[in-house]
Amino acid sequence: MLAMAQEWTQARQDIHDNILLSASNLTAYIDPEPDYKLTPTPKGYEPFYLSHYARHGSRWLTSDGQFTDMLKPLRKAHSLGKLTPKGEELLAAVEEFYKGSYKRIGDLTTVGERQHHRIGRRLTERFPEIFGAKNAEVDARSTVVLRCMLSMVAECEELTAFNPRLRIHNDASESLQYYMNARETPAVREGMSKRGKVLNHYIEKWLRPERFCAQLFNDADYVRDSVDQRHLMRSAFPVCANMQSHDNGLNLWPYFTEDECYDLWRTFNVQWYLMIGNAPQTDNMGPLRQLNLLQNVIETADTILHNPTFHGATLRFGHETVVMPLAALLELDDVAHAVENLDTLDRAFLNYRIFPMACNVQLVFYRPKKGRKGDILVKALLNEREARMPGTPVSYPYYRWDDLRTYYLEKLTRLQKIANR
Repeated sequence: MLAMAQEWTQARQDIHDNILLSASNLTAYIDPEPDYKLTPTPKGYEPFYLSHYARHGSRWLTSDGQFTDMLKPLRKAHSLGKLTPKGEELLAAVEEFYKGSYKRIGDLTTVGERQHHRIGRRLTERFPEIFGAKNAEVDARSTVVLRCMLSMVAECEELTAFNPRLRIHNDASESLQYYMNARETPAVREGMSKRGKVLNHYIEKWLRPERFCAQLFNDADYVRDSVDQRHLMRSAFPVCANMQSHDNGLNLWPYFTEDECYDLWRTFNVQWYLMIGNAPQTDNMGPLRQLNLLQNVIETADTILHNPTFHGATLRFGHETVVMPLAALLELDDVAHAVENLDTLDRAFLNYRIFPMACNVQLVFYRPKKGRKGDILVKALLNEREARMPGTPVSYPYYRWDDLRTYYLEKLTRLQKIANR
């Protein structure tokens, strides 16, 4: 049962309905609902260009430490006879799974591969004018991380299956990292340095690990003297949550109550907001990590929009630490909202809606059909669902690209001075 003292927020309802969402950035991608329909193309227009950035699909955990942080205290307690039967079961299950992670740390899973196949298939179903044109071109680029490159391959395979004549150029290079996965500037790092103290406050405030640990250990004095209970709980939870990235059927959710899952999610929600959100607590530096990417989106569009015969796409594949700042810079929906009181963050910032595995931002460009005149229009999709953009739409969700381009360039000029100070 949920604690009645806590307010029933939309996030709480979401997690009550689907416990997998408490996994934060480890949440498996959720396809658009079967009955979800895009707004029809404006009369007299056609889609001709799509610019996107997508996170890799579901993956293995990214470090041995994510396993060993929970295994070490359990192994030690096992050697001393301090585990309950339930604790022994958890240790055995994770030890067995951990063996299978050998030389797989950070790799794309088959679940993640399928996610990008489905996204690629929907791109062709939704925008056949773009990907089915006779001379259509796709420039697909990835960070140099293997899971991102394989996600790119999976998505491009679907595009080629739809149109075997499609000309696709794939690339992955360190030379692209300055915008595909940029490093922090000193000013951004200074802002990020403030997040640890803030996060620790909320971990101590919200997490109650006593019940979780009591089910695993048979000696309360040993737990009090020898176990960092909050750290163990926060270490075990991602291992549990990431099982949705695999097809093995291993279910570790029964070790956590729904209340605990929600409180754990709240701490990770704060953690991610401080790191890549528009957080006042870290000087609103999160989105400034990816200014070069927004610049690239605009400059690449500039090279394409003046070609009246072009059909195609620019596809970029990387990480959630890029998708989230890009969505904030673009001001999609309420992603860029600044929350002063982090006690209320779960009302305004729901990380599982923004950057699950395979999350993506798509900008779809429309031009007047041959023989007609008019402005270039654009609409944004966040995780394949139409999203609001800054300014006034011509007719939602369609905006004049010239208006947005001017707005974003002015914003870039202002923010670059802050990021590079």
